[in-house]
Amino acid sequence: MADLPSRVSRCQLGNYLGQISIGGFTQHNLIYLPIRRETWLPPTGYARLYLMRRTTHDGLVFYQFETLSDHSAINHGLFTRLGGISEAPFDTLNVGSTVGDDPARVRANRERMASAMAFSEPDTRTTWQVHGIDVLVARRDEVPVWPPPKADAIITAEHGVPLVMRFADCVPLLFFDPINRIAGLAHAGWRGTLSGIGPVTVQAMSETYGCRPQDIIVGIGPSIGPCCYEVGTEVVAEVQEAFGDAKHLVLPSTNGGGDRLDLWAANAQALRSAGVEQIEMACICTACNTHEFYSHRAEKGRTGRFGAVLKLGR
Repeated sequence: MADLPSRVSRCQLGNYLGQISIGGFTQHNLIYLPIRRETWLPPTGYARLYLMRRTTHDGLVFYQFETLSDHSAINHGLFTRLGGISEAPFDTLNVGSTVGDDPARVRANRERMASAMAFSEPDTRTTWQVHGIDVLVARRDEVPVWPPPKADAIITAEHGVPLVMRFADCVPLLFFDPINRIAGLAHAGWRGTLSGIGPVTVQAMSETYGCRPQDIIVGIGPSIGPCCYEVGTEVVAEVQEAFGDAKHLVLPSTNGGGDRLDLWAANAQALRSAGVEQIEMACICTACNTHEFYSHRAEKGRTGRFGAVLKLGR
């Protein structure tokens, strides 16, 4: 496949993503290959056209949000599974060290990802993701430890300190306050979503750095979509307890299976309730697109993890 241009016109044929902003939310829609289009829409309202950037660097492929890409003070990437050296079923850019992959290949993949984003892999700050709501504050003068602290969000004011997390269906949440120049990265599975990891991260940014929710930009990254995420009655009950009227978050089954949970809308609603006004959604389903992303659900648990990276400073 030929490398894509950094920006393309919506009317061009080729491999690119279109994006529609509706009612303050922003949705990315596939217009052509390689990503399958997901037709979920947030609440209706005014619509605008954006583009999501798809970049290839030495064989690695990553996506970037348009709203974050417009700010020179932040660099970010939502990496695919392409461009690494891991063998099946972790092929190829697996950056998860707890899935059974060869540790040497995982380290090499992490170094490749760091090189694509122009930082040194040992400088990264990460967490041991446990589906909770603890937030880690990353500081340059604190030496990284292994295993890393248990937490599901990281925030920082430090330029040149890359934040990294790993995903395979759970929702990557990328935070940036362009006024105070604060960055944050969070991991939102269904438990974290219902427990409010998004709002908790916003609160931590406010309490630690004085950020105002209305100034914070949040990107909701590739993850399992409402097309594929079937859940049981016990999860539906917890969604109703967390959100009250959850008819728009829990969609009826279309194939005789369980109801389907919309993690994208749930995180957006929680962030809105916390005062966040600038939300951009990838609306890329990892389970529909295992040719580019890892999916724990679609691949029956035997798969890798793709990386999400956020760093203050280019």
